[in-house]
Amino acid sequence: MPESRVVLVTGGARGIGRGLVEHLAGAGWRVVFCDLDQDPGQRLQQRLGDTVRYVQADVSRELEVRNLVAEAIAAFGRLDAVINNAGLAGPHTGPVEALDLATWQRRLDVNLTGPFLVTKHAVPHLRRSGGAIVNIASTRALQSEPNSEAYAATKGGLVALTHALAISLGPDIRVNCISPGWIDTRAWQGDDTEVPPLPPHDHAQHPVGRVGQPRDIASLAAFLISPEAGFITGQNCVVDGGMTRKMIYQE
Repeated sequence: MPESRVVLVTGGARGIGRGLVEHLAGAGWRVVFCDLDQDPGQRLQQRLGDTVRYVQADVSRELEVRNLVAEAIAAFGRLDAVINNAGLAGPHTGPVEALDLATWQRRLDVNLTGPFLVTKHAVPHLRRSGGAIVNIASTRALQSEPNSEAYAATKGGLVALTHALAISLGPDIRVNCISPGWIDTRAWQGDDTEVPPLPPHDHAQHPVGRVGQPRDIASLAAFLISPEAGFITGQNCVVDGGMTRKMIYQE
């Protein structure tokens, strides 16, 4: 990967986002990442060095998104890819009849409007580079547990936004989506705290025999923004160890 290629990752200080930043930096990309959490963001930048730039930003606020993209261009002179990863992760918001509008709206603002805003302001630069976009959705766009309406709606909207953008922005820009299943991010929260291993039954229920790791998402994202994925656009790639293909009956 040529050193000049630049990727913008949102929500990059913790969890899957941190895995994305570390993987892409290690693969030779120059990485600009944003997060609201300043301390883990700054620590990650310091650890990874000069090819990585942290910017504090709220992706639901258009002015901050505009400034984020401008800082990426100022730092590295171009933009080749965007990974829209930032999102409010807690899926359970209680019974729908008790779900207040502010909670619903905040999930929409961050999880769905955020990717729209970042894409809107990144597109002129991505057109020049023939770039690519990857949106991080969730298998909860496809299946649900009770009391997760707000989260599921935002992730389902993100899958639909992906194929709409792919048609609107092609052939200049490719747009794809990754829907992770259970990804164990406990050790990726920015504080390097050691965590106990998951019990064997958590792994055994997956057809592949294990729970996912951030590297599983990062390696696919790196492929999708690379020239090797030049014939792939508008797709939702499910990365869940096979769980959405498994019939589960209570006995």
